[in-house]
Amino acid sequence: MDDLLERVRATGIVPTGGGAPLVVLFSGGRDSTCLLDICVELAGVDVVQALHVDYGLRGAASDGDREHCVALCERLGVALELRRAGAPSGNVQGWARKLRYAAGAEAVAALGPGARLVAGHTISDQVETILYRLAVSPGRRALRGMEAETERLIRPLLAAEATRTDTAAWCEARGLPWRDDASNLDRAYARARVREDLLPALRAVDARAEVNILRTARLLRDEGAVLDELVDGVLGGRDQLPRAELVALPGALGRLVLRRLAEEAVGGLCGRAATRLADVLALGDDGALDLGDGARAIVADGTVRVGRTPARPPKR
Repeated sequence: MDDLLERVRATGIVPTGGGAPLVVLFSGGRDSTCLLDICVELAGVDVVQALHVDYGLRGAASDGDREHCVALCERLGVALELRRAGAPSGNVQGWARKLRYAAGAEAVAALGPGARLVAGHTISDQVETILYRLAVSPGRRALRGMEAETERLIRPLLAAEATRTDTAAWCEARGLPWRDDASNLDRAYARARVREDLLPALRAVDARAEVNILRTARLLRDEGAVLDELVDGVLGGRDQLPRAELVALPGALGRLVLRRLAEEAVGGLCGRAATRLADVLALGDDGALDLGDGARAIVADGTVRVGRTPARPPKR
């Protein structure tokens, strides 16, 4: 147990003995329970608060999760904010994730510039995320996985390379109960199929499968930083470039440049943009092409730029 605390402390991600406020996304599961307790231990209860989003998707079980979170936060002396979700739409898990992080961003913004959002992802989650993204999203970023630290979001357990086994052991040693979400094992969800079917199959091929996936992700993140510098050099701060320059680039670098332009245009990931380089170049000196993910490539007078895809007019 002490080993996990020291591993998190050693990352330096969680400030010790006070500092900027931390908002912990708290589901009541073992990972977020372990995380909340560790944040209190390291940063102090005065700077830590929890955020629980009640999606209301599992009836009495959702009520039980909420009540559990209230009781545990009272026990730890942590302030808790409860959010209730409206009706779900589209992909339920995607909807819940967007709602959770949007609520977290609001809570952090209300606490000032130094506040940070804290999520309880472990390396077990990292492996599942990489495999899931590899299946649904083209490009090297799928294999880079989740970042342990960004400007406003930190994942201390991921930085400390903690597993679900580690978080369960922490909770058991500290006498902290947790809630299990049955939907995590429901094969109706792609994530559950990755966890329950794909990972065991990979372990059957090689017991080191998860270790090798994580090592690959670390290498790609390091190499990705080098590629990002190359893209920076090509663009030189520009948000557009002559088509002739794009044509002259090696194909791999051209794809990365197009993807960067698309992601800066929409302010988010555009996984499909890189696959459309040949189509964009085929437009010639004038034309437009939707790249997916809300991005549209526009070629005018031989110059390529990317903007947002215009909204469709309402149906009459």
